[in-house]
Amino acid sequence: MIADKPVARVMVCDDSAVIRGAVTRMLESDPAVRVVARAGNGQAAIDELRRTAVDVLVLDIEMPVMDGMTALPLLLRADPTLKVLMSSTLTTRGADIALRALRLGAADYVPKPSAVLGDDGFRRELLEKVKGLARLHRRAAAPAREAPSLHLQLRPAPMFAARLLAIGSSTGGPQALFTLVEGLGKAVSVPVVMTQHMPPTFTKILAEHITRLGGLPCAEATDGEALQASRIYLAPGDRHLLIEARQGGLCARLSDAPPENFCRPSVDPMLRSAAAACNGRVLTTILTGMGQDGLIGTRAIVEAGGAAVAQDEATSVVWGMPGAIAQAGLCHAVLPLPRIAPKLLEMLQRRL
Repeated sequence: MIADKPVARVMVCDDSAVIRGAVTRMLESDPAVRVVARAGNGQAAIDELRRTAVDVLVLDIEMPVMDGMTALPLLLRADPTLKVLMSSTLTTRGADIALRALRLGAADYVPKPSAVLGDDGFRRELLEKVKGLARLHRRAAAPAREAPSLHLQLRPAPMFAARLLAIGSSTGGPQALFTLVEGLGKAVSVPVVMTQHMPPTFTKILAEHITRLGGLPCAEATDGEALQASRIYLAPGDRHLLIEARQGGLCARLSDAPPENFCRPSVDPMLRSAAAACNGRVLTTILTGMGQDGLIGTRAIVEAGGAAVAQDEATSVVWGMPGAIAQAGLCHAVLPLPRIAPKLLEMLQRRL
């Protein structure tokens, strides 16, 4: 292996031998990944973890002997640094269990299509998440050391108070959103709009889980509704969320326009429309995610007088989206995930 690019060590746990074989072939199609163990149920995964070094565990939910949700806390007790990637069906029940698992310590989820064999989209998402989580596992397991400085160019704070907080995220996003929303609490005095790359079944369940955190209430946005302060409006799966000015306030519009950055919902349309509707008085934060979705929209916000905060590379599963705006010099701050909420609250206190 290359010294600066260690191989991700993965265990695949699924009661179906066909699925285990298919997932293993997908993972090992990338030379940066090696499947070091396979298990048919949660108990077998726990036993295997005691004798095999694993960075990432791809864990099915419904299995005999011991299911994934029962096994999850036992696995994390055995190795607190283990990154568990839940493999969930594209059903309401599957989405609810997967997001509940995230709140119990799983690192991320991957929606499993009904026919996993030959699904190239599933393969890409699986590999991206496994490699990103393996990197985080190695960092958590290794002795602490100072991260190299990237010498990023930062912008001064905006002159005017924001009318809207806009959040974009993708790979690794649900877990990051839980952390961010918990940190914000109930102290946000402007509307909050959010786009997370997710299939339709999952966005409704994500909104419900965010509301259960006890901070700001969250719901999927509906077309034409007025945006109220101290509430979160989530882009529904397969619809772009746009922001419009209306009678001195703001309202949500939903769009079936073509995908942007291969995504619908996409972060860029939300941010571009917000910049126009708010005359630039928008504060945006871009969290972990692959690709560059949010770069064009963030540039529109910053050029109109708004501000942006990005998650740093060390705490991101994938530093694609936040890295794009950071390296473009569009950020007021680039911070570890736990420090983003305090920074946003500080910036939202501006009264000009």
